Amino acid sequence: MTTIPFRSDLRPGLRPNRGPDRPGAVRARRVSARLLVGSLLTLYGLISVYPFLWMISAAFKNQIEVVRGGHLIPHDPTFQTLANTWSQLHFFRYFMNSVEVSALTVVLTLVVYAGAGYAFAVLDFPGRGALQKLFVALLFVPGITVMLPIVLLENKMGILGTHIGLVLPFVNGGAPLSVLLMTGAFTAVPKELRESARVDGANEFHIFTRIYLPLTKPALITVALLTAIPTWNEYLLTRVSLNNESTYTLPLGLQTLSSENVPHYNNLMAGALIVVVPVVLLFLCLQRYFVNGLAGAVKG
Repeated sequence: MTTIPFRSDLRPGLRPNRGPDRPGAVRARRVSARLLVGSLLTLYGLISVYPFLWMISAAFKNQIEVVRGGHLIPHDPTFQTLANTWSQLHFFRYFMNSVEVSALTVVLTLVVYAGAGYAFAVLDFPGRGALQKLFVALLFVPGITVMLPIVLLENKMGILGTHIGLVLPFVNGGAPLSVLLMTGAFTAVPKELRESARVDGANEFHIFTRIYLPLTKPALITVALLTAIPTWNEYLLTRVSLNNESTYTLPLGLQTLSSENVPHYNNLMAGALIVVVPVVLLFLCLQRYFVNGLAGAVKG
């Protein structure tokens, strides 16, 4: 009589652990995949950040060292390039113009589209669904297609070439995304809070300003960032609209540097650094609110 040896690793419906299906082999493949993905992402990150690092490096070099090229780290770093670019090329005036246009755009965007988002999320009125879908559909309309009508309209209104002539199109252009984010954020607020406030005698304006706005602070900051950064960096509409140098914003001021017969690349990179640093610092300071605002809007 032949005795069949007992296999302790066999169970009904299971196969023995052997060969490439061992847990160790599975973990090894996962680690290898993560290392590969991590290496590719690191390489992509280094390639992406190199132009930014070169810009910072050139801003602290003199013209001769920039033309010669060489190492990324300046041999003889100097702040004179930044100082000359800031003072001699009127960058302070351009900076204040950019602050004025960006601040007005952000304030008007928050006021108008926070109210619109509240109406779409909370109130009930005829045509609400169709109007909300129209705002979302505007996300797919290229801005360049409406530039000529905007210029012609502003010319007839007498505001072409002024800062308010920039602010109004910027506010209008931010409508689709701002309405989408604010509607999602307001939808996520429990309806019981509004009902309780109505029972206590609060009117709609008080409910909006004292309950909904404080609870959607991350979404408001997200909309502010998504409005401020493109407005700060806007060049095309600004170039078409503004003809008086006293009204130039920073991107136009930077363009005047590159239009010289013999451009000084160290001054050009110093100007670019002046343009970039404020928005980078703004994003870093408000990054936590930005992420929370996007997450809240998506959940809503």
